[in-house]
Amino acid sequence: MRKFFTVLIVIPLGLLFIVFAVANRHLVTVSFDPFNSIEPSAGIRMPLFIVIIVAAILGVVAGGAATWLRQRHWRRAARQFEADARQARAQLADLRATASPRDPQRFLALPSQDARYVAGGRDKRGATL
Repeated sequence: MRKFFTVLIVIPLGLLFIVFAVANRHLVTVSFDPFNSIEPSAGIRMPLFIVIIVAAILGVVAGGAATWLRQRHWRRAARQFEADARQARAQLADLRATASPRDPQRFLALPSQDARYVAGGRDKRGATL
C-alpha cells in the first residue's frame, strides 16, 4: 500500500517537474548587483526552471529550519521527561529489588503496642487488620 501511494505521488510530481523544465528553459540573468541592472557585475545566466526550483528548495529548507528551531522547547521538554522516566524506572527497579520477599518472616505483622489498635484485630475506626 505504501509503494502504491509513493508511486501515486512521485510519478505525477516527476512529470510535473519535467513539463515545467521544458516550458521554462529560456535563459535569465540572476543579478546580485542592485545598482546596475543592465550590465551587472555579479550575475549568472541560467535557465528559468533552475532558478525557480532552487528558490523552492531554499524555501523548503528555510521553513524546515525555522520550524525545527521553534520546536526546540518541546524537544527539550521531551528529553527531560524521558530522563525523568528513566530515573523513575531505575528507582522502581531498586525498590523492587530491595522489597523482594526473600525472607517471608520479615513481612509478617508483629503485634503492635500502638494505642490506636485495640484488641480483636481492629483499629479505632473499626477496620479489620
